[in-house]
Amino acid sequence: MSTAILTGQPVPGSSIEGDLRSLGFDVRLASDAGDTGTLLAAVPADQRVAVVDARFVGHVHALRLGLTDPRFPVAAVPGAVSVQPAARRALIRAMAHESSAAGGVAIATENVADRIVTALDADGVDVHRPELGTLVAAVPADPQQRNEIRQAVSAVDDEAVRLRSAVKARDGFFTTHFISPYSRYIARWCARRGLTPNQVTTASLLTALIAAGCAATGTRAGFVAAGLLLLFSFVLDCVDGQIARYSLQYSTLGAWLDATFDRAKEYAYYAGLALGAARGGDDVWALALGAMVLQTCRHVVDFSFNEANHDATANTSPTAALSDKLDSVGWTVWLRRMIVLPIGERWAMIAVLTALTTPRITFYALLIGCAFAATYTTAGRVLRSLTRKAQRTDRAAKALADLTDSGPLAELLTRFTRGVASLGPAYVAFVAGALVVLGAALAPYGSWWPVLGAVIYVLLSPVALARPLKGPLDWLVPPIYRAAEYGTVLVLAAEAEVNGALPAAFGLVAAVAYHHYDTVYRIRGNAGAPPHWLVRAIGGHEGRTLLVVVLAALLTAAQFKVALTALAVAVALLVLVESIRFWVSSGAPAVHDEGEPA
Repeated sequence: MSTAILTGQPVPGSSIEGDLRSLGFDVRLASDAGDTGTLLAAVPADQRVAVVDARFVGHVHALRLGLTDPRFPVAAVPGAVSVQPAARRALIRAMAHESSAAGGVAIATENVADRIVTALDADGVDVHRPELGTLVAAVPADPQQRNEIRQAVSAVDDEAVRLRSAVKARDGFFTTHFISPYSRYIARWCARRGLTPNQVTTASLLTALIAAGCAATGTRAGFVAAGLLLLFSFVLDCVDGQIARYSLQYSTLGAWLDATFDRAKEYAYYAGLALGAARGGDDVWALALGAMVLQTCRHVVDFSFNEANHDATANTSPTAALSDKLDSVGWTVWLRRMIVLPIGERWAMIAVLTALTTPRITFYALLIGCAFAATYTTAGRVLRSLTRKAQRTDRAAKALADLTDSGPLAELLTRFTRGVASLGPAYVAFVAGALVVLGAALAPYGSWWPVLGAVIYVLLSPVALARPLKGPLDWLVPPIYRAAEYGTVLVLAAEAEVNGALPAAFGLVAAVAYHHYDTVYRIRGNAGAPPHWLVRAIGGHEGRTLLVVVLAALLTAAQFKVALTALAVAVALLVLVESIRFWVSSGAPAVHDEGEPA
């Protein structure tokens, strides 16, 4: 239970007390500054507390936004301020300042809530002020102004605003025009019946897994059912976020589930398609693994570029200016959002092609579409990077270094790479990655030539650690390493030409990719990279790549399949146990991503 301290003399006919109770607050009345301090001291330290002016007039949803959002330690709207336990000391200091300044004057004439907010600002506290838009929140000074504000409240339907704001402000064409027009009403229906975002997220995962199982049957009826269920899973995927925004039910666990389940659903579906194709005599595991590799590398490009530039200064370029200009033309906005094949368009394409064609055709279309989207987005970002004079921060450089996932071998060799680093980390990483992938692709299975390429890759891998990654193209280093590691595993498994090698490689890449996604969301929550022991235990990108190449040279194809399976299980267990431990702990960050990875 949260507590709201209503300050000043109650206003006849005011609904503020009932509004606060409807939001889950236990309301207590205070007549002056001393009484407010006494009531505040009586509130348990582990509870949220709000201070609200009794004269407040406004929409209930304005109060909800200002007083109940769990993401912000301190939040305020005119006439009301809310503080979570982590910021209670700051509130006590502000109250002490207010009490001494008020000198015992009745709070009803002093607007204590706004004065507390002023004191918090002066104390350097970050006070969140939600965008209210057409919603009303005000403290009238006299009866005439009160009547005017009430009329303004009556003129705006706050439920309509609340329902509209449940939908992301920026989303893909398919989601905006084919899902959100009705999914918001499903979200409201769920919220009113007590369903939580986490429950809907779990339902979306289960639906996608059932869809993957239907695809794995290899029958036309199974493929049709899989396509329909995949679309329904995506509807639920939209609904969970809309419930969170509609009722402000944000949570750290929910953010983690939403971030990881999307990838788990899509990649499980790829595996289901591959199994279904195998039942029909068609082996598409290489295509399934290729689709996962391409999609994961696309995401790493997104994450790396954003981390490198989100807090950079002088971050402008002619290319960015042109992009902003195109955003002012309506049809180009939707076209550009569609051609990058975001999750809505991608899942719709996969679902339709699954139902109407074959898994092979589905994967071909997916690979072609994602390759085009990757080329388009990466080329644009490279042009921006080369034409801007951005000054990147130490935080951005640290984030990029963490995203490289460098292990103990790279750390050991760092002292010998100063000269190499001066050549440019992105160029060196590209050459190293090309050597190991081409070495694996051009040599027959069992050859030791790929090992030479892997050794050179390891020797050049410390370039990411030799100096801060602040260069124009240094954000390319993490995705290049991802492509090199995943691509090497794909090529060697395909060359083994033994049943089960590619599925085992699929499992290994999935486990490593999960670790990389987990790293991204920790960084986004300002929690830093996963613990150093975990990165060392799973070898880093260079250690894993070298190990897989050496195993391919030493073992027969059948033994290599078993080794890949064992490595996949070991990596999955380590990263999952640590990830779950972290994200359910009290120290996990509340990451609520309103953007959308491609």
